[in-house]
Amino acid sequence: MDVIKIKDLEVFSNHGVLKEENVLGQKFLISADIYLDTRNAGTADDISCSADYSQICHLIKKIMENNTFKLIETAAEKISNAILTEYSLISRVVVQVKKPWAPILLPLKYVSVCVDRKWSKVYLSLGSNMGDREKYLTDAVNTISADKNCRNVKCSSFIQTEPYGNTDQDKFINCCVVLETLYTPHQLLKLTSQAEQNAGRVRTVHWGPRTLDIDIILFDDIMMHDETLTIPHIDMANREFVLAPLCELDPYAFNPATGKTAAAMLAELKR
Repeated sequence: MDVIKIKDLEVFSNHGVLKEENVLGQKFLISADIYLDTRNAGTADDISCSADYSQICHLIKKIMENNTFKLIETAAEKISNAILTEYSLISRVVVQVKKPWAPILLPLKYVSVCVDRKWSKVYLSLGSNMGDREKYLTDAVNTISADKNCRNVKCSSFIQTEPYGNTDQDKFINCCVVLETLYTPHQLLKLTSQAEQNAGRVRTVHWGPRTLDIDIILFDDIMMHDETLTIPHIDMANREFVLAPLCELDPYAFNPATGKTAAAMLAELKR
């Protein structure tokens, strides 16, 4: 991936834990490594195919001057989020905020915070077998699409499937969604859980009837497990209602835990 580098943009603004820092202000130096594909811009000599670093510098200056943050961690977070959400061609940004006049009463060159943020590719599985099933799924997709930290949301076809696990219940409507997000896995889980709550989901019976169920299937090449979340989804290879719509979106979606694509997993399951 190509990189545009902004080095030590100087901004005078009012950030710090101490009251005097918020009132008197001080100098900050901001650097940004901006990752995007510049091939089309370089070939066509067209700024619209790239990211205008002048505009980005003024965006950084505006964020620094129009806000008062206690922490330079917050400044770095706000800057990286703004760059990624306002410039669609940018896939990743590394932002460093330096504070050369940090009030620690000791000689130093500067104190800095560096954050690395990017758009992550995620696959979700959605299902409903109560009420207006298609509406619950459509509303959930719309909720995700409306979130500024999600983009390029695409949904597979809806399919009707037999219940899995607890089979004594109505048939499901299922689909898969692919998107890019700035959220961490647990932040995305909060968003999908909110969509489930909006649909009136009540968790009473394991694998029981539900208005809406959303599972995170794949999240970049992350492999993780804790008390609330396992990625990749531990049972995805056994669920045709996950793999079939997933293959429609991307047959080469890759499970890093097994080294198998969605198409390979579906073929094995059918055999």
